[in-house]
Amino acid sequence: MGPAPTAAPCPPPPGALQGVALCALLLAGWALSLAPLLREEALQLADLGWALPLVTLRTWLCTGVFICAHDAMHGVLAPGRPRLNDALGAICAGLYAAFSFRALRAAHHLHHAAPASSADPDWHDGAHPGPVRWFLAFQRRYLRWWQVAIIAVVFNIGQLGFGLGALDLWLLVAAPALLSSVQLFIFGTYLPHHEGPRPFADQHRARSSGAPTWWSLLSCFHFGYHLAHHRFPFVPWWGLPAAERHLRAQGLS
Repeated sequence: MGPAPTAAPCPPPPGALQGVALCALLLAGWALSLAPLLREEALQLADLGWALPLVTLRTWLCTGVFICAHDAMHGVLAPGRPRLNDALGAICAGLYAAFSFRALRAAHHLHHAAPASSADPDWHDGAHPGPVRWFLAFQRRYLRWWQVAIIAVVFNIGQLGFGLGALDLWLLVAAPALLSSVQLFIFGTYLPHHEGPRPFADQHRARSSGAPTWWSLLSCFHFGYHLAHHRFPFVPWWGLPAAERHLRAQGLS
């Protein structure tokens, strides 16, 4: 006896606030997790024992902030409210790494139009499909000099204007953003789109991880259910487990 039939995914209704509420929670967590920067004493190497779990938490929160920007690119962060949707998307993209939301959105829609091909801005250079070279090409394609300049200015303001320690800034600001970019690349680009022994199911040229829901959430906010995302781009991140179950029930994932 096969899996029970499941309802086909549908977009969130106009005016739905679940995405906005979850985005607000993630942004609040992101901001509150910066509180150790306000300590009177700067971090020392001896503090790494308690700092590393915080770095892990902040990495996950940074990933969540980017995923909110991603949902905004599809118009599902605040469905039916384009101004609010785009404003939140711009805030999340800017806080993540001084990204331009409009530029990211344009590139992401190109990715959906021609996934895992030479026309896909997320694809490797055609000659180096290994994860390291692919990741470096990925970074060069998206990181602009002005983003680096903005980040450098923020660091200098933090150190010179507010007296924050360099180790504090590297551990609590820079490291989570860098580790998050690796997390997003591995679970959201490389694993779903690399060409392996198992052929892609269809023209979306993506595969889902098959991970349990709890691990899917922790690893990349369900972005590992990538075939489900490409087939149902109108489903927000928190709805991807149901979309994945629907594909599995249909024998499509």
